[in-house]
Amino acid sequence: MKIYISVDMEGLAGIATWGEVDTSKKEASEVLHEHLRALLEGLFSSEVEIEHVLICDAHGSGTAIPYRICEEFDNVSLVHGPIRKDYMMSGLDATFDRVIFLGYHAGIGTKNAIMDHTYSSSLIHNVWINGKRMNEALINTAFAAHHNVPVCLVVGDGALGEELKREFRGKWLFVDTKMGLGRYAAIMKPKKRLFEEMKRAAAEAVKIPRNELVLYKFDAPVELKVEMKDTVYADLAELIPGIERIDGRTVRFVHNDYSVVFNTIMAIVYVAMAARDWRS
Repeated sequence: MKIYISVDMEGLAGIATWGEVDTSKKEASEVLHEHLRALLEGLFSSEVEIEHVLICDAHGSGTAIPYRICEEFDNVSLVHGPIRKDYMMSGLDATFDRVIFLGYHAGIGTKNAIMDHTYSSSLIHNVWINGKRMNEALINTAFAAHHNVPVCLVVGDGALGEELKREFRGKWLFVDTKMGLGRYAAIMKPKKRLFEEMKRAAAEAVKIPRNELVLYKFDAPVELKVEMKDTVYADLAELIPGIERIDGRTVRFVHNDYSVVFNTIMAIVYVAMAARDWRS
């Protein structure tokens, strides 16, 4: 069995503020490493034979996960580094059996969600696909489904779990890491209990029959709408071929290929970054 793990940070336990997801700090790096190690221990404790695990470092610039994780477990590889195609899902293809999300968080505008955002906290105000408001887990699950790879397990904050329950159809497991009290405050689950839950869930998630898991797909044509935080970000986004300006802050893109729509989100983010950094 080939497993793909996409790893973010805002949904991990012990984290509530932006400073705590700065992996240049040893404490942040250790929190991430401990969660990932517990998840992998659960996977490799399963009765199912794991042929290969590909971990995608999907937080920030993609340089959050210490490389030493590849020493601790056999058959584990790491996607590392910024500015790449399929960013949060780089390296995924149809050869994988299932997907796991670790450290994921609720979408922007969700009440009592820790550091709520969707792909960019400073540039994007809202994202819709085919009229549905998105979070990163939904966007990325649809990308996996584009390759006919289902999601089996999500580990993240409680607010994300509620969002996914409204959308996912099929069997999947969720482990909540904390209960949000606001954007920058939460009640953290006890570490030992959380890691035990993660290990059990990982071992069980690989046993669920593949045809019963979640395949979350959008019908073509796929319409993407992105509301930017500032009109100047939309000024630049509309320069991308195929993008239509709807109003001062909102742009629209339509395509039959979901993978093209998926990468257009990051293209919008990257061009908007030029305006943000120029102004600073």
